[in-house]
Parts: sequence; structure tokens; C-alpha cells
Amino acid sequence: MSTHELFATRASRMKASEIRELLKLLDQPGIISFAGGIPDPALFPAEGFATAFQAALSPQMQAQALQYSVSEGYVPLREWLVDHMREIGVECGIDNILITSGSQQALDYLGKLYLSPGDTALVGWPTYLGALAAFNAYEPRFDQLSIVGNRGAAEYVEAAGEGAVKFAYLSPDFANPTGETVDLRGREALLDLTDELNCAVIEDGAYQALRYDGVAIPPVLALELARKGSIEECRTIYCGSFSKTLSPGLRVGWVVASKPVISQLVLMKQAADLHSATINQMAIDQVARACFDTHIPMLRRVYGARRDAMLQALQDHMPDGVQWTKPEGGMFIWMTLPVGTDGADLLARALETVKVAFVPGGAFFPDGSGTNTIRLSFSNSDEDTIREGIRRLGEVLRT
Repeated sequence: MSTHELFATRASRMKASEIRELLKLLDQPGIISFAGGIPDPALFPAEGFATAFQAALSPQMQAQALQYSVSEGYVPLREWLVDHMREIGVECGIDNILITSGSQQALDYLGKLYLSPGDTALVGWPTYLGALAAFNAYEPRFDQLSIVGNRGAAEYVEAAGEGAVKFAYLSPDFANPTGETVDLRGREALLDLTDELNCAVIEDGAYQALRYDGVAIPPVLALELARKGSIEECRTIYCGSFSKTLSPGLRVGWVVASKPVISQLVLMKQAADLHSATINQMAIDQVARACFDTHIPMLRRVYGARRDAMLQALQDHMPDGVQWTKPEGGMFIWMTLPVGTDGADLLARALETVKVAFVPGGAFFPDGSGTNTIRLSFSNSDEDTIREGIRRLGEVLRT
């Protein structure tokens, strides 16, 4: 028996994206990339991190920085997060917070915690590709989350068959990949639905801080807290990240939930990697305390201007029959192409002829549909580059 024949059945559900080979071409010179949903490294608070790491490695701190630590996470950072969550409407204590190695690790843990084979995860259509990958390993079925549609709890339960509906996953603010935001009515409707289903809500807050216009809407967890009075009564689990605001490379995220949920996640953390890197948590804590409140407004100005440049360029250069979202924040614009236009084929042509990259939308759909969609990211290109890249893309779509 060969080694691969010994793999667990879940391994068959772990598949590389069909566009991975095409995106390897991004290393070619002259490529304008709207593909990666990544922050601009020129905007990292690098000097702040240099100071923070120097402090962490000082004689007074180096023993703690380089040693094993508790699985729950660095206490001063969790204390800062208690204050941060209060500012966005979530009252919690330090024991309601777990530090993870990026919010991606949190999604993996939550899939492991909630999903048995055959259970149902409710997700957007489309939804974050990383969430699908994290949950898929635990052999669920996916059903389309329709918050304000005509599907009721009974229909979801019937569709789940012998499994159970375990959670609804969404990124309510400026979602990856669509850039869309769930309004207050939709968030309240989500809580009504999940209360009726008696299932959890996984709220991905990766982009929550990056609002460029419009009025901030309370997190789903804050709305549930207002209903139930205590985080210990809430089924919503909030996943946060410093990757889009301070640094993705340090891999520091967090989970906010009731104590029973956090306790189970701590056990998983102990089994998986013991704890997230102590020195990275210390550095994030120092930089967050020093400049988070001034750094975020700067990001909003820069990324907001880039969003505006892309939206205007789309208006100027896209042919008839192409539609796109108009996000109030985040890093993404979602484009719907005319029926019959395949996003993966368009990527191949755009790379070959005009050296422009993006992500075809089919990868974000659990059932592989949505082939006439693409995701554009504006966060890592300056405004002139954005205008030129969209002009080139418009040329390809017209041919």
C-alpha cells in the first residue's frame, strides 16, 4: 500500500486552487497585480516594530520573550483587546479572549470544534476561500446563507438531512471577496435565524477597522450582547486579526467568545502549537498601544483613495454588461462579467496580453459556480497603477 493510500478521507477534500499555476506568473516583470488581498508593506509601522522587538529582547524582557508562554496568549495584549472590543461595542473579559496564529488558525479550530462529517456550515455564495479550506477538512456540507431571503430555519434543517446545522459563517464588514457589508437589518435577521436554528455564528472581523465612508455598524456579537446581556449567553464567536492593520507576517489574531468556547479552543491550541509566538505578541501589543489609533486613520485615507481610483477607472474603462460592487471599506471589489465570460480564461488572456492579474471568482463558491466573476484588490497598488491596470483590463474585455 502506497503512502497516499493511507491518508484519511478528509485529505481528498483538500485541493489546490485551479488558478495556482496561473498566479505563479505574477513573478514576471511588469505585472500589475490586483490578485492578492494583502496590505501595502510600505504602510507597515516598521519603525514601531523595530523598537518593539528591541525592547522585547532587552535584558529585562528577553527571558519572557524567548520562553514558552500560556496558550491563552500574552496577558497585556489580551488586556488591550478587552479595551479595543469595548470600543466597538463588545463587553468582555480577558478570559473571553484567545490569541491565535492569525485568524486563519481560528477558523481551522472552529471548524474542528463544531463540525462532524455531514454537518452543515452556512456560508455566503461566494465566501472567503480560506474559510472554505479551513472548514472543508472536517467534511461538512455547505449550504447558502440567505439572511434576508425567503429561506427559513425549517428549510435549512430539512436540507441538512441527518447532519446538523452547526454555524453560520460570514464577514459582515467589507467581505472577502465581494467587499459588501451586511446592514443592521441583516445582522439582526441573522441572529433571529441562528437563534431559531440553535447554531453558532462565526463573525470574521478581519476588515472591520478599514471603513472609508458610511456609518459603522455594530458587530454581530455586540448586537447579540445587547439582546442577551452577557457574552456568556452569546453564541456568536468574533475572529479578529492584526494582519490587515499592523502586520500579516507576525501572524497574530484573536477570538472573542463565551468562556466554554474559549476553554475548548485553548485545548486545541495546546495540542496544535502550544501558543502563538510570544515575542510577536509582545511586539504587536507595544505597537498597538503606541500607534493603533493614529495608524488606522492613515490606512483609511490611503486605501480609501485607492478604492476611489479603482471605482472611477472601472466607470471610465469597463464595457457595457460588466457590473461591480461599491464597497464602503476593506480591500476588494467584486466584478460580474457578462454571462458566458469565464474569469479563469480572462485571467489567462490578461496575463498574456496586458500583464494584469486578478482572482477568478469561481474559487470562492462552494459549488464551483460563479465562473463569470472576478475579485479585484486595490490595497497594494498606487492610484496611477490602479488606473493603468483597469484601463488594460478594459481593453481585454472589449476584445
